[in-house]
Amino acid sequence: MAERSFKKEVQQLRIGAGEEFRGEGILAVTKALLQSGVGYVAGYQGSPISHLMDVLADAQEILEELGVHFEASASEATAAATLAASVMYPIRGAVTWKSTVGTNVASDALANLASGGVTGGALVIVGEDYGEGSSIMQERTHAFAMKSQLWLLDPRPNLESMVKAVEDGFELSEASNTPVILQLRIRGCHVHGRFMAKDNRRPEFGLGQAMENPVRDVNRIVLPPASFLHEQEKIKQRWPAAVRYIQENHLNEFFDGDAGDIGLILQGGLYNGVIRALQLLGLADHFGNSRIPLYVMNVTYPVIDDEVRRYCQGKKAVLLLEEGQPNYIEQNLHTILRQAGMDTVLSGKDVLPMAGEYTTAVIRDGLQKFLERHHPGLLPRLEVPGIEPAAPQMEISELARPSQGQAAASPQPAKDHARELAEVVPPRPAGFCTGCPERPIFSALTLAQQKLGQHHISCDIGCHLFSILPPFNLGATTMGYGLGASSAAAFNVPSSKRPISIMGDGGFWHNGLASGIGNAVFNKYDGVIVIIDNYYSAATGGQDILSSRAKNDHRATNNSIENAVRGVGVKWVRTLDRTYDVKRGEALIEEALTTKETGPKVIIAQSECMLNKQRRVKPAFNKAVKEGKRMVKERFGVDPDVCSGDHACIRLSGCPSLSIKDSGDPLKEDPVAHVENSCVGCGNCGEVADAAVLCPSFYRADIVHNPSRWDQFLARLRGRVIGFLQARRAARLQQYSL
Repeated sequence: MAERSFKKEVQQLRIGAGEEFRGEGILAVTKALLQSGVGYVAGYQGSPISHLMDVLADAQEILEELGVHFEASASEATAAATLAASVMYPIRGAVTWKSTVGTNVASDALANLASGGVTGGALVIVGEDYGEGSSIMQERTHAFAMKSQLWLLDPRPNLESMVKAVEDGFELSEASNTPVILQLRIRGCHVHGRFMAKDNRRPEFGLGQAMENPVRDVNRIVLPPASFLHEQEKIKQRWPAAVRYIQENHLNEFFDGDAGDIGLILQGGLYNGVIRALQLLGLADHFGNSRIPLYVMNVTYPVIDDEVRRYCQGKKAVLLLEEGQPNYIEQNLHTILRQAGMDTVLSGKDVLPMAGEYTTAVIRDGLQKFLERHHPGLLPRLEVPGIEPAAPQMEISELARPSQGQAAASPQPAKDHARELAEVVPPRPAGFCTGCPERPIFSALTLAQQKLGQHHISCDIGCHLFSILPPFNLGATTMGYGLGASSAAAFNVPSSKRPISIMGDGGFWHNGLASGIGNAVFNKYDGVIVIIDNYYSAATGGQDILSSRAKNDHRATNNSIENAVRGVGVKWVRTLDRTYDVKRGEALIEEALTTKETGPKVIIAQSECMLNKQRRVKPAFNKAVKEGKRMVKERFGVDPDVCSGDHACIRLSGCPSLSIKDSGDPLKEDPVAHVENSCVGCGNCGEVADAAVLCPSFYRADIVHNPSRWDQFLARLRGRVIGFLQARRAARLQQYSL
């Protein structure tokens, strides 16, 4: 169950030549794969390419019609190794995963693939999750391309360019017998647009044909002495073939401008931001026509020396826009220009930030600094808000002052005003969803540590990583997906306190079973491993995994984590089948930390991801209500007269639907707890209150839709009883006041 369905949109994948395709970038990439005659696709979900996996899953019927095999891989390493089908056979294959974290996992397979080379086109689609919108460490895919000699495409973020990049990627791969990485940035993945479609193509050589006619070429196998020859082949044959194809097919683009003595060289993925920045400076129109000539590198590796020299010829200065650090392309261009004896000034990280995302504002500031040095005459006379002017100019207040009969323009907020605002408004870090079943696990862990003292806790990748933030403040490290248990391995030493590690069900099947649980058994690890099973790969959008409870026609689900754990030799295993039972969760953690038994202690905490549960339950509930069926929805609330204002429920829960409000009682100075309308009725707040004892101030209310006659009778009866009691209480209060 993914976070959204593309069942309707995937029907566009059937359109043929001459028809206009409209939609999202990810959907367009899928169409490009089918137009290119791809034979198989595999991958591992993760932002920003999760939707590519979701589209492929929803398009399973169309893929089968075309003879295209699709797999949701167990990991990125599995996906990369799948491309081995293109080593011996002329079959086009594509795999996909999330950015450098996925490439890290896949790097061993990729290195071997790049060494032996490929016969059929091999395309690796990487979601470049970089900058402030990223959820990962700030690294670049570029380094892997250089390390393993993989060609790297970074197309302009519009549908036509991205579709062309997919088609060019396969052709380039086959022309140079080298795998190609297609880098899609976040904005490219989710941009909407249109392009003229082509007919879908069945694979010219299918997987079935390969199985019927097996081929074996020992020169493609990465084993000495062939592996020594691969290095020579990369430089002497594959690289020149790639350069020749890139030049002859004009994969990189050149755009003219009237300011011919300067120029801009940019990664293709930065094109939209650069054009917008030029527009803000008055140097490009709304159609994207720039006054400064542009060299757009849709292929960022390899760099084409002849193109660089030709573009820089006759220019006194060029600015390179290369996002991220280290500045690989800038160093490469310096070498090309100096070896050619050219005196063109190359500017880059001297006017642009060394690291961080190149947003429009950042690019605009860098462009202004570059122009101030090398072509000040191009700069606009009006001051751009947020940029220091090159020369004395009019104040913003003068520019904003309205002429007679003109309305006053809204002034831009000054930078110090933004700083002051940040001091007043508290930060809002990411956190668990309302009703998340993982929150009570960390409430139980917090309560257990209050009794037994603080322990070393190793975290893992997934939703549960939010436990490092308030109100839980748990965890010391995170080393990678499924590596929670492994990152506590060094603490397998005698001590009065056992180490604790966290792992999600997605991480468990991805990497954790062997590298975490298996390693712990093998080394007689005496720590505690908590496996959080929320039934999905929830952090990447709710895709099914091996232990998902859903029935999946194309995958084998409902495989037990407990059976797998016991299968590799764990003896002490406990399963908590309802994570909202905080008291039991606390008891299990205490037992694991204090038991005399040696070896790894594994606690499997199970409850369905609330976000996916709501996606599943809400439509069915609303449909039943519309059909007139009796439906009951549970809601929780806080009685302000009973609430003491202790707020243990908030400190131990942190649920977004749990807030505070004024008690309305002058004798109660502290605000009382309050449940907002976003409550989904999980009941966790009440269970954690007062150290996991149900707080008496919490109550549960049942909202009945389409009530029966019996419901209506009971409601009237309860109303009368409550009214009688309220009237009697009011009368007594009146009597005492006299």
